[in-house]
Amino acid sequence: MSDHSTMQSIARLVPEGSRVLDLGCGDGALLELLQRTRGCSGYGIEIADANVLACVRRGVNVIQLNLDEGLAMFADNSFDVVLQIDTLQHLRNAEVMLRETARVGQSGIVAFPNFAHWPNRLSVLRGRMPVTSRLPYQWYDTPNIRVGTYADFEVLARRNKLRILDAFGLEEGREVRRWPNLLASTAVFRFEHD
Repeated sequence: MSDHSTMQSIARLVPEGSRVLDLGCGDGALLELLQRTRGCSGYGIEIADANVLACVRRGVNVIQLNLDEGLAMFADNSFDVVLQIDTLQHLRNAEVMLRETARVGQSGIVAFPNFAHWPNRLSVLRGRMPVTSRLPYQWYDTPNIRVGTYADFEVLARRNKLRILDAFGLEEGREVRRWPNLLASTAVFRFEHD
């Protein structure tokens, strides 16, 4: 999720001065933005060598770790905010990592491609898997292990006793608060554990 307006929308959800853990931080651009504009500190978790190097070049603290191995190295409530931006759909056990996010952080923010966005629904009605800017791969070569929808995450949050503090969709960098399950290509949730 490198779009600048999308990163700004997510950054606004992070309180100034927060200690942040960014799971699957990519090249560290969001964490760098949070450090520069919101006075945040913290760490990124990333597995890809090239992204770890990019984080180091940006001055972002990064730990090379496979998220499927969990977050046992962190104590409960170690961070103010834990980010999972475009990470959840790549994990083997997304529900376990969601619980871990709630455990190690006072609050969590997730963002992921919303499979229920209307162009995706139209593709499925035509009998084809969607290929869009947010889901740019063919069904046979996608790095995504799973697809989810805005509405699916609401159910998953309730099931795991997470209180949703804010929720909206993003479409072309704009926040979508009316019918986000239909009108937004990205779902965004800020939550905390009960």
